[in-house]
Amino acid sequence: MSNALEDRGHDLPGALWTARMLLDAPEEIAAVHDAYFAAGARVATTASYQASVPGLVAAGLTREEAEAAILRSVSLAREVRDAWAGDGVQRLVAASVGPYGAYLADGSEYAGRYGRSAAELREFHGPRMELLLSGEPDLLAVETVPDADEAEVLVGLLDELDATGWLSYSVEADHTRAGQPLEDAFAVAAGSRHLLAVGINCSAPDDVLSAVRVAREVTGLPAVAYPNSGEAWVDKRWVGEAGFEPQQAREWVAAGAAYIGGCCRVGPTQIRALGEALSRAN
Repeated sequence: MSNALEDRGHDLPGALWTARMLLDAPEEIAAVHDAYFAAGARVATTASYQASVPGLVAAGLTREEAEAAILRSVSLAREVRDAWAGDGVQRLVAASVGPYGAYLADGSEYAGRYGRSAAELREFHGPRMELLLSGEPDLLAVETVPDADEAEVLVGLLDELDATGWLSYSVEADHTRAGQPLEDAFAVAAGSRHLLAVGINCSAPDDVLSAVRVAREVTGLPAVAYPNSGEAWVDKRWVGEAGFEPQQAREWVAAGAAYIGGCCRVGPTQIRALGEALSRAN
């Protein structure tokens, strides 16, 4: 969402990031969803990753206005999805549930230790997840989670809210960003009644394959994998060379990945190439 909005000429400064566009230009978010569907995407991820009631209220909205903006993220994606109906292709809307660190807007989602108790994390995530679900998405994308302790809270909330979703960690090599071994991190998802997939996102493409294998081995669930372009986020800017190779996804599928895509700096062009690479593999 972010890189596609930037490619359309929008600057995304401040703590709200893409959620700012829910207030300033919601039609642009709809246009981005449409561009990804046109490129062959089957899942639209809502612009709610950075959106929370506390964050929006801090930006000057009333609570009612904040809740309406979060719900708008779901309705926009649903409207675009419905406009594509009739061609026999199933498309889904995944309501994005970012980690607590996304609300802090200081890069904490890449460290994972916020100094917050499980009860405090429940208090933050629970109402937001319930609000997103009231917009009737097809599932929740619980994503870019850096810490197994936070993931345990989120998985518990999925079960309590009777909500279908996937859980994906942000990782570095064979550990979460908070430093836990992936075997331990994925273990918190084992036995969940409502997770349809587990895996990683917002990570280097080269870290995907081993994480998918661990996720499958520990949980028995299908995997989800949508890495970044391969560039690195340093001092609030992207540096280095892109290393997202759509052909790699064939190995991810062979290892058990069922939901595949791209995160930061992976746009519609790369998604189209990804679909083509997987089609050739079949």
